[in-house]
Amino acid sequence: MGRYVLRRLIISIPTLLGISVVIFAILAFAPGDPLSQFANNPEVPFEVREQVRRSLGLDQPVQLRYVSWVTSLLRGDLGYSFASKLPVSELILQRLPATLAVLGSAYLIGLLIALPVGILSAVKRYSFFDHFATTATFIGFSVPSFFTGLILIVIFSVHLRWFPFIYDSTIETQDLESLWRQIRQTIMPVAVLTFFYAATMARYVRAEILENLPQDYVRTARAKGLRERILLQRHVLRNSLIPVVTLLALGLPHIFTGAVITEQIFAVPGIGHLLILSIVNADTPVVMGVTFIFAVLVVAFNLLADVCYAALDPRIRYS
Repeated sequence: MGRYVLRRLIISIPTLLGISVVIFAILAFAPGDPLSQFANNPEVPFEVREQVRRSLGLDQPVQLRYVSWVTSLLRGDLGYSFASKLPVSELILQRLPATLAVLGSAYLIGLLIALPVGILSAVKRYSFFDHFATTATFIGFSVPSFFTGLILIVIFSVHLRWFPFIYDSTIETQDLESLWRQIRQTIMPVAVLTFFYAATMARYVRAEILENLPQDYVRTARAKGLRERILLQRHVLRNSLIPVVTLLALGLPHIFTGAVITEQIFAVPGIGHLLILSIVNADTPVVMGVTFIFAVLVVAFNLLADVCYAALDPRIRYS
């Protein structure tokens, strides 16, 4: 196992290097200029614009700019934002708590809902509960999150006035009243993401359990008199979670990098909202920093998923 993990870590180095080349090339040659706000202002002289361009390193060739960016990455420096002049790492850390609060809660609640719903839907196949759960899951992963968010805003914010539809980042949790205000403003974005995550994972759980129930080892365990609950928990569910682990590994990086659409709809000051603002303002250091962090997390969580396979299925060996 140790040799396998070490080999995967070594392979991840050229993988991330190739990803960094693609990210930098796309953003370097993409339309849009971070100094467009100066170009549109006739009061800013041409010499001032060129001086600012030189100070940001935009006058250098693309190859030198890439080498400089990668060298800074190896030192843990993500660069400075063109718009705010703050370090990119500081901007990400400022937005990370809001992203973790919304997406982390939604992902955890979605997983806690998906497991029992998927199991019951598979065990009680073609029952009323199965038809209801299947219909709900199809709606959950088919309807876009922005549409679900707008529906919740119209119902619970505009008509019922139960929850605010604009996230207030200035609220500080000091007493029960401020805590309740903080919870109220996170209910709708968490509900939108929970609906999507729970629907997606419940479908996988149901499909995998239905695939494992007719297997020979299940019939053998039943013939030996093993109780149905123990059979499901110790054998069927454990084997069924292997594809679900892959789904979780691909979804966990979003907890740290934000839900772009949902954060934009509810004005949650998370990393996804920061990414949208940076793209609009052509703030390439922030876009490259967030995108590369997402790539690193995807590679890391995929490795973690492969390690978890061996823990779930003893037949899997890495040599």
